[in-house]
Amino acid sequence: MSSDTDPDPTELARSGWCSDVPRFVTVTVNEVTGRLRAFVPDASPEQLRAWQESVPPLQSQAQRILDRSQLARKYTSILEYELPLESRRSDAIILASGAVVVFELKGRSDARQADIDQAAAYARDLRCYHACCDPDRGGHAVHAVLVAMRAKGYLGNQQGVHIVGPDALADLVARLESPPPAQPLSARAFLAADAYRPLPTIVDAARELFERGELREVHRARAFTDPAVATISRIIHDAARTSTRRLILLTGVPGAGKTLVGLRVVHARFLDDLSVHRPRGKPTAPAVYLSGNGPLVEVLQYTLRSAGGDGKVFVRGVKDYVKSYSTRRERIPPEHVLIFDEAQRAWDAHQIAAKHTNSPGRSEPEEFIEFAERIPEWSVVVGLIGGGQEIHVGEEAGLSQWATAIATSGCSSEWSVHGPPAVAHAMSSLAPGAFHADEALNLDREIRFHSAQDLHRFVSGLLEGEPCGELGRRSHALENAGFHLRVTRDLEVARDYLRTRYADDPSARFGILASSKDKALVNFGIPNDFQSTKRLRVGPWYGDAEDDPQQRSCRRLETCVTEFSAQGLELDAALVAWGTDFRWTGSSWSNDQARGYRRGAMVRDPFRLRMNSYRVLLTRGRDGTVIFVPRCTELDATHQRLVECGVRSLDAP
Repeated sequence: MSSDTDPDPTELARSGWCSDVPRFVTVTVNEVTGRLRAFVPDASPEQLRAWQESVPPLQSQAQRILDRSQLARKYTSILEYELPLESRRSDAIILASGAVVVFELKGRSDARQADIDQAAAYARDLRCYHACCDPDRGGHAVHAVLVAMRAKGYLGNQQGVHIVGPDALADLVARLESPPPAQPLSARAFLAADAYRPLPTIVDAARELFERGELREVHRARAFTDPAVATISRIIHDAARTSTRRLILLTGVPGAGKTLVGLRVVHARFLDDLSVHRPRGKPTAPAVYLSGNGPLVEVLQYTLRSAGGDGKVFVRGVKDYVKSYSTRRERIPPEHVLIFDEAQRAWDAHQIAAKHTNSPGRSEPEEFIEFAERIPEWSVVVGLIGGGQEIHVGEEAGLSQWATAIATSGCSSEWSVHGPPAVAHAMSSLAPGAFHADEALNLDREIRFHSAQDLHRFVSGLLEGEPCGELGRRSHALENAGFHLRVTRDLEVARDYLRTRYADDPSARFGILASSKDKALVNFGIPNDFQSTKRLRVGPWYGDAEDDPQQRSCRRLETCVTEFSAQGLELDAALVAWGTDFRWTGSSWSNDQARGYRRGAMVRDPFRLRMNSYRVLLTRGRDGTVIFVPRCTELDATHQRLVECGVRSLDAP
């Protein structure tokens, strides 16, 4: 900002202090800290003391920047910048010549890994979600700096983060500036309230759609998911226009936004024009969102209750829906569009019979096709498909169940199936010409993990025994993109890392995840036994604040969820406790120490279910994953493989 006046707070994002650098170096320390105290009224005594100690050296270094360059008079200094739509605040930012320099200040003489990762995350998020900092659009370069306030000089660069003492800030800024005549960003452009649009979590997205009927625009996410949304909407409207029936299969890698697409189609008014009157009145909505993921349904409904409703209209459980309509054939669904999340996990006929005493002996896909055929005029079933996510008994039949359901239907000639080319092989039982391939119905770019790409390929390679060399290159690329893979053999080290990493972010969600079939972890402080996980309520675990009086929050790092309660949900960071149920032997993985399945369970491939469980556990964190490997002989080789594949150790050498 080039003038001495502060930006209009009604137009701009919030910050504790914002001025041009000339003003910042001339005001008193008390004036700056007074502004900061007013901005953060609940600041702790430690925070107040940190401000008092850090402002003078920052002003001194800002003066050195001014002395060196006339252009620096146009630089902007910002303290306690609150990222819009989030509760995080970066300590300090300088808008310099062609550069945005983000400072994280710590009152230490060294750099902890959690501090480095925290600083890196601020820079990563600005690059991903700030309109002025997007490298794909020629935005200003963003640099992360960790300032160890009790150190001196330049201490080096780790994982793209510069580490310095406060006396070296001016010299570092000089190195990071773009050569003149590159102009600095104005404060107004950087702090514009709509300039920063972070990708919401599934829970946040559901709340926004529930409350406002629309979702914030995140250009990176929209670019990857809009084609699928548009294609699904077009097919649905075409089915309504032609009075036909369609099955749409949307596939995607973990974290690609399948659930987000489904929620948008149902709740973002894409189908509002399709509501039609029936003899008994107008349908409540043109579409319904159904999930076979019970924990996801519970978490969304628990969260949406606090937003003014019970959430049952917003998202419903597949099992309850099947039970409601399978027992009364005269009932007609009030919606025309049925969206089935995690459709690849649909139960086969045997599992339906085992779970429903009055089952007609059909699979879930057969049930849904029959429900859809009851709907007058036209209907569409949308299946959201995630590969490698089958973890329950009864889910192993796969996509071919959907083709079989249509092929054996009494109205099969009324149906057309739309999906990506990759699922064509599973549609072989359909009549010729019934399947229509469309590449837009495959989501192959991960958006859950910010700018990090190919986490699913790293995890798949790790679990499928690929050589460590290639996996090391992938983990290095993930690190450079801001996704942090960490490993430790000390549970307290893992807990301390996460608590330190998110100490300034009370809204961040992190928690312990563990396999349900491990028998050893309970001896190392991980309560993954049946009784402990049965008592746990996933809604409060994901949703409650750390200081909630009932002490149920995941942030306390005391209780854990298994793959069954983690699938389809996400955390900012996951603490994955690795068990002996899936261990590296030195040349391959083994599940020989896993708990057995109950007698009579129809398990086709228990090894594949274990592999898929760890695939789920390792892909729940948006910022990264901390892996705790207990100190036991059976897991020594597992720990060694993780390190050799590029997972960075938190343990001292």
